Amino acid sequence: MDFWDVIKERKSYRNFSSQPVEQEKIIKVLEAARLAPSWQNRQCWRFVVVQDKEKIKKIGTLNPFTLNINFFLRKVPVIIVACANPKDSGHRHGLDYFLVDTAIAMEHIILAATDLDLATCWIGAFDEKMIKDVLEIPDEIRVVALTPLGYAAQKQSIVDKVSKIVAKGAKRKPLEDIAYFDKWQKSSH
Repeated sequence: MDFWDVIKERKSYRNFSSQPVEQEKIIKVLEAARLAPSWQNRQCWRFVVVQDKEKIKKIGTLNPFTLNINFFLRKVPVIIVACANPKDSGHRHGLDYFLVDTAIAMEHIILAATDLDLATCWIGAFDEKMIKDVLEIPDEIRVVALTPLGYAAQKQSIVDKVSKIVAKGAKRKPLEDIAYFDKWQKSSH
């Protein structure tokens, strides 16, 4: 797929088919993450590829404490959990760069998956402690994000439809509202 087609085609999916993901495609998306830039090339990220059905169900279990809305994860074929060791990255002007490093690598995964006709959904709302317990992730490691990885179901789920309404669908702000030249400008909105 052409790069711009990948950018335009990337969507957040919440309804996946039961079709398994080929191991070579999983390796390709992980390879894309491995090649991502990071603070001083320290590569603080680590990825846990979850394929065990019981662990996937636990991650997708509704948790009233965090109001987990990720119940759709219970039926996905793969979940990639992006983790980082903050000590393996930098800190500058109040910003922890392990978050930036891992976000860049995660975006590489999501774009590579799109190129391979796989569906993803960047998940930032999750119970970190529960995920660490289920996947035996050490205390000093932070869970930054996760994404299901699989083939999109042909039919949109009710969760997809509601999410589009809540997130205002795929509507994107115009370029002039997000990019300024030579100085900050007030947005028209």
